[in-house]
Amino acid sequence: MATLTLDPPSAPQRRAGKRTPWQVVGRAVLYVVMVAAAAAILVPFVWMVISSLKNNNQIFTVPIQWIPDPLVWNNYLDIWTKANMTTWLRNTLLLSVVITFLQVLTGSFAAYGFSKVRFRGRDVLFLAYVGTIAVPWQAYMIPQFILMSKLNLSNTLWAMIALQAFSAFGVFLMKQYYESIPEELSEAARIDGLSEYGIWRRVVLPLSGPAVASLTLLTFVNVWNDYLGPLIYLRSPEIWTIQIGLKSLVSQYNAEHALIMTGSVLSVLPIALIFLLGQRYFVQGIATTGVKG
Repeated sequence: MATLTLDPPSAPQRRAGKRTPWQVVGRAVLYVVMVAAAAAILVPFVWMVISSLKNNNQIFTVPIQWIPDPLVWNNYLDIWTKANMTTWLRNTLLLSVVITFLQVLTGSFAAYGFSKVRFRGRDVLFLAYVGTIAVPWQAYMIPQFILMSKLNLSNTLWAMIALQAFSAFGVFLMKQYYESIPEELSEAARIDGLSEYGIWRRVVLPLSGPAVASLTLLTFVNVWNDYLGPLIYLRSPEIWTIQIGLKSLVSQYNAEHALIMTGSVLSVLPIALIFLLGQRYFVQGIATTGVKG
């Protein structure tokens, strides 16, 4: 009867599967640094959640009281009665959804033109457009405000939508991802008689799920957390966003710190949920952006 013998691993194979003491120490130090960094990032959020369950006079006690006594669950009920939380959330959600949709639409469409359509001066125009990212918003904040005032859009949600419907960063992100899609697909679609719009809608856009998810997440978070824009353009309380609304809880002589922390927790929950649901697509989109196919 034949017997099966296994050759022992060679010396290079044994060395490849065995870590040196310095590698083990380095990996351990790396894990310690990552855990410390994660803790430093999470501690403010933990403190915010704990503070939302305290009274006002317990929030800034020294030393920090990490376990509230008593637990003030009524803060999550009072925030809806003492503040116009429903209106703030509705306005913030409306702006976030509309602006995110417009930025993904315009960014992906413009990116297709810059990456798949050849025309004279394309690269120069793209560099000039992307170069606007380097210009700080404070440099053209006043001209924008004057323009919105001349158009009678100031103190309306339309001002925020009009100013943020286009994004140079979105065009850059989508273009870099489109570069990874083989040009042969577009050429085959043109031979089959598809227009450039049809190629974008039926070929390129369906293959760009990770990039679209990344741009959607980044835009939604940016609009949701925007404070300075709504502070400038939204003056009426009925069109305030949640960031401006929470600021209104701070008066000249008093501040509802417990309600502010409660509202902050409620404002973070949608962002955390969206990130958890789209994390896989977000990481994939960032990782593959700029990689040629």
